[in-house]
Amino acid sequence: MAHWLRNTLLILTACYFDCKGEEAVDQQSGHVTALEGGLVTLSCNYTTSSPSSNLFWYVQLPRDSPQYVLRRDRYSEGSNSDEFKKRFDSRLNFTSSSVPLMIQRLQLSDSAVYYCALRPTVTAGDSVTV
Repeated sequence: MAHWLRNTLLILTACYFDCKGEEAVDQQSGHVTALEGGLVTLSCNYTTSSPSSNLFWYVQLPRDSPQYVLRRDRYSEGSNSDEFKKRFDSRLNFTSSSVPLMIQRLQLSDSAVYYCALRPTVTAGDSVTV
């Protein structure tokens, strides 16, 4: 019986580490239309059990691979890719569990797919995280 109990505890422990809490992002914006030169805000709500999560925004232009835009976290100002420093910004809001992306002075070339993530997802070369 002790052997059965030990196996049960191991299974529960494995499930606890693998199954605890759900992590997800939800982008409800869908298709957004805005005027050139204007401002647009893209929504991203997240769910995580981690108290120190990093939130990332990426952009994917037509016929191109995704590019890192910015990262926000709880304990620092985060960072922006050099290409996206001037017109792209985001603030991590812990109260509403959101990290909206604001794009200022819109340009036609900003037309793309934008997505947020709780983990770094874009790699370059042989699995080097960007």
